Amino acid sequence: MMLDTFPALLALAVATLFTPGPNNAMLAASGANFGFRQTVPHLLGVALGFPLMLLIVGLALGGIFQASALLREGLRWGGAAMLLWIAWKIARSGGIGSKAEGAHPMRFHQAVAFQWVNPKAWSMAVAATSQFVLPETPLITAAAVAATFMMLGLSSSATWTYAGQAIARWLTTAQRLRAFNLVMAGLIALSVVELVRH
Repeated sequence: MMLDTFPALLALAVATLFTPGPNNAMLAASGANFGFRQTVPHLLGVALGFPLMLLIVGLALGGIFQASALLREGLRWGGAAMLLWIAWKIARSGGIGSKAEGAHPMRFHQAVAFQWVNPKAWSMAVAATSQFVLPETPLITAAAVAATFMMLGLSSSATWTYAGQAIARWLTTAQRLRAFNLVMAGLIALSVVELVRH
């Protein structure tokens, strides 16, 4: 990667990682419902799973994904359905630390796997790798893109989880928690609407 493109990569990473989206809304909801410590596996799954996806897309899958309209559409609609199901689960979740209906934070492997069905993650991965992975040095540049997103992703994921936990202090009544979970579910559903429109 050329040094002159690194500021643009940083700007893209900050803009995409810190703004509301499915991963961040899910982390905030988990932080509010289960606390920071119990959400750490989910946090690490997002922060490490997306850079892994970036590396793989940058080295191999980006061209296949861009070339297959059927694959893109299948992923887009399958991912949208998965996000709506997650939004529904968050909207129906119980109190902080609730074990109702087997409620628990997303596990590390689930968060890593979720990146592969998240349409926003695919859009970001294809956009970032197509702009910053150079064909003459694919391994080095793909690794640099993935490392940038990993460093900022750890910070973003921790920030959103901590924000959810901090809000939990205000969510001392079932009514407030229900309203918060509905807002987080709504953010995820709105992101689905935005993703399927494009």
